[in-house]
Amino acid sequence: MYRNTMKLSVVIITYNEEDRLQDALISVKDIADEIVVVDSFSTDQTVAIAEKYGAVIHKKKFIDYGTQKNFAMEQAHFPWVLNLDADERVSEKLNAEILKLKAMSDEQINADGFLIKRKTAYLGRWITHSGWYPDRKLRLFKRDKSRWHGRIHEGLKLEGRTLHLDGDILHFTYRDITDHINRLNRYSQMQAQDIAAGNKRLLYARAVILPPVTFWRFYLWKLGILDGLPGLVIALASSWSTAMKYLKAIEIKRQKKLSAD
Repeated sequence: MYRNTMKLSVVIITYNEEDRLQDALISVKDIADEIVVVDSFSTDQTVAIAEKYGAVIHKKKFIDYGTQKNFAMEQAHFPWVLNLDADERVSEKLNAEILKLKAMSDEQINADGFLIKRKTAYLGRWITHSGWYPDRKLRLFKRDKSRWHGRIHEGLKLEGRTLHLDGDILHFTYRDITDHINRLNRYSQMQAQDIAAGNKRLLYARAVILPPVTFWRFYLWKLGILDGLPGLVIALASSWSTAMKYLKAIEIKRQKKLSAD
């Protein structure tokens, strides 16, 4: 008897990822029924690499992460979507687990989405503490029951039942400390805009109190101290980012007030 088994669209958003995209595409070649890449007008060989591996290419100007990922999801043709970033890979264990799901019917799967652990490599080692692991993400899901929310650090909201899936998404995040700081600087600007547009008060107090709290939260409470030098860098960078978003929000509000005067 014919069964409707899982058909899977792998969806990736990109911008200038020529040094990382190929490994991501290779890691999904056995599980993807199609690969959809939404590119933000890369100026390197990102699109050519995606085409080499048979991806369907769409181009869209980047507004924010939630908007970009929703657009990408809408381009998928199959009911199930695996969302992957260009700096991520599907581990061998996760690949095997997804292949098992693909052989099942919807009735056998009995879920609408799966939470997957993400393991991050940073400064030459796997980070197993610092709040970075197991870092479960809802990445395998039914397209028609899901929606991304958030400008940065976006999250997926799913209507339905979620289960856990064995195996890891392997995350090769910031290329180095400079890349880490540059990206946090961009994120803090977007966060500052949201803070300035909202009704948060005591921004000066937050800028003073929250950075050291953030440092000790990552370094001690989340056991970043056990991650060696990378754990210390993560805690310091997170503290700096916290300070920046509130200081930038103060600056934005001050500039608006001056413009109004």
